[in-house]
Amino acid sequence: MDIILLERIEKLGTIGDVVTVKDGYARNFLLPQKKALRANNANKAVFEANRERLEKENAERRTVAEAAGEKVAGAEVILIRAASNAGQLYGSVNVRDMVAGLTEQGHEIDKKQVIMGAPIKVIGMHDVTVALHPEVHVTVKANVARSDDEAELQSQGVDVLAQLFEEEQKEIEEAAADTRIDNDGLEPGEIPAELLDEGAEAEAPAEDAAGEEEAEG
Repeated sequence: MDIILLERIEKLGTIGDVVTVKDGYARNFLLPQKKALRANNANKAVFEANRERLEKENAERRTVAEAAGEKVAGAEVILIRAASNAGQLYGSVNVRDMVAGLTEQGHEIDKKQVIMGAPIKVIGMHDVTVALHPEVHVTVKANVARSDDEAELQSQGVDVLAQLFEEEQKEIEEAAADTRIDNDGLEPGEIPAELLDEGAEAEAPAEDAAGEEEAEG
């Protein structure tokens, strides 16, 4: 379907451009949201008659959005969540969580303006995009942690997730070292003394039992 854009649409064009999109995208999103008009002769004439007004209104909205963007850009929302030792959340952080956090900080943000792509499912610092206007996008931070102390470390630039991984690897290595038998100095095929002692203890009861049977006989 050919349409006339009434505002800038990423990867499509800017206000006044005539572009071709899939029918479903136009009918279900662009046209109902008043982001575009069908590109027929009547609508083209209407758009050209109102082009100057539409461009002026768009510029005014962009100016307001830029002012708001200066205030919210770089904002950090701290979200304390339960997570496993590997940093995987028992749940997720979504758009509503971000909107609630930004609102608490005094920013007027609508959930339609927050672009996450997918819910956050691991602790750490995550970039989240806020589209205040088709031409004004800013980035805020989602600081997802298991505690306030952990969140503070992440705010300072510490990669807590990497630390968790290193600690886990260290524990695995230490556990392996504790259970490793030192075979230094043994001849090929020689059994370690530790195993010989254990074997002797295990065989002792059997030998005692054999002696008792002979005595009874």
